[in-house]
Amino acid sequence: ADIGGGRPGSMGLATDIHQEGLRIPPVHLLRGGQWVRETRELFLANTRVTAERLGDLEAQVAALRAGAARMQELASRFGRKTLVLAMRELQQYSRRLVLAWTSRFPKGQFRAEDFLDDDGTGMRDLGIRVVVQRRGNALEFDFRASDREATGPVNANLAITTSCVFYAVACVAGRDIPANSGMMEPVRILTRPGSIVDCRFPSPVAGGNVETSQRIVDVVLRALASALPSVIPADSCGTMNNLTLGGMDPVRGRGFSYYETIGGGCGAGPRGDGGSAMQVHMTNTWNTPVEVLEASIPVTVRRYAVRRGSGGPGKHRGGDGIVRDLEVTAACEAGLLAERRRRPPRGLAGGGDGKPGRDHVVTKAGTRKSIPSKANLQLQPGERIVVETPGGGGWGRDTKRANRPTPRPERR
Repeated sequence: ADIGGGRPGSMGLATDIHQEGLRIPPVHLLRGGQWVRETRELFLANTRVTAERLGDLEAQVAALRAGAARMQELASRFGRKTLVLAMRELQQYSRRLVLAWTSRFPKGQFRAEDFLDDDGTGMRDLGIRVVVQRRGNALEFDFRASDREATGPVNANLAITTSCVFYAVACVAGRDIPANSGMMEPVRILTRPGSIVDCRFPSPVAGGNVETSQRIVDVVLRALASALPSVIPADSCGTMNNLTLGGMDPVRGRGFSYYETIGGGCGAGPRGDGGSAMQVHMTNTWNTPVEVLEASIPVTVRRYAVRRGSGGPGKHRGGDGIVRDLEVTAACEAGLLAERRRRPPRGLAGGGDGKPGRDHVVTKAGTRKSIPSKANLQLQPGERIVVETPGGGGWGRDTKRANRPTPRPERR
């Protein structure tokens, strides 16, 4: 939730990567199985919540030790040579499965573009463009027409763009394909260095990982939809809705730093409606339960609910987003890094768009003040920040369902 930088949560509106947190080159955290005290202390000295980050480090070390022990068990059971051969064969197996898919991919050029709302510093309508085509039995994803890198923290580096393509291929090519580097051997990715999908140092990148990655997936899936119309769903919420809070907790007598991503609506697809209130695509995070949140930091959850009617209409309806309403009980600094506020998640195959997100602060006097999707602000005790996340796009034309609200779940 915090690795240093200019703002609590390390997700502020940076214009330089050095403002986003502590940058650590490859150094030993452990040596000979023992902690390197200087490395650990250097890291912990640069975070606002030392105990939490120490727990994170210890958990990662424990996971690595468990992985190493299990790898040693496999090597002892089957022998090192057999184990290495099996790993290579697993990669080649994934490669063959993806090749079987790419060899059947339709011929032609399949294009798509979409835009980020802004970068938080004044740059708007940042375009991401891709051309997908088969070359022999390989599939090429060409992003070179995408816009130049941004001033604000929405730049993606090549690793992020590669991960987005990997994810999209894994979704479309088949769920039984083992995820490893063999999957990407029949895939070619072209970018232009200095662009928003392949930025250069020292461009800020925190939002590229959590927001631009979502838009890259949207664009890739939109291009694939032209070639595979019976497979691809409409746009999902298209944002992680990153919310950060930080300050001093007067009751607990310590500093706090909190960071969460908030889900949204899933795009509907050829086979059915989209799910509501979900983490979609590049998120890989859980929600924070109300009880845990209120017990950990000076916050009262005023409302946590499905944002009814935010999903796009269609033969299959897009999923609804989320309403997250938090009242702070201590002065704190808040940050929001979100997308899909100016442009809604688009429907597909004639389906309607999902509703864009919206955000505001409610003062102690009850006044509502809209806030931009990328903002740093100060909150006083009794003030609330309300995040309403986008719904997913609808799929297919169906006038009978177009104006029908999403049904409420049955109460038991």
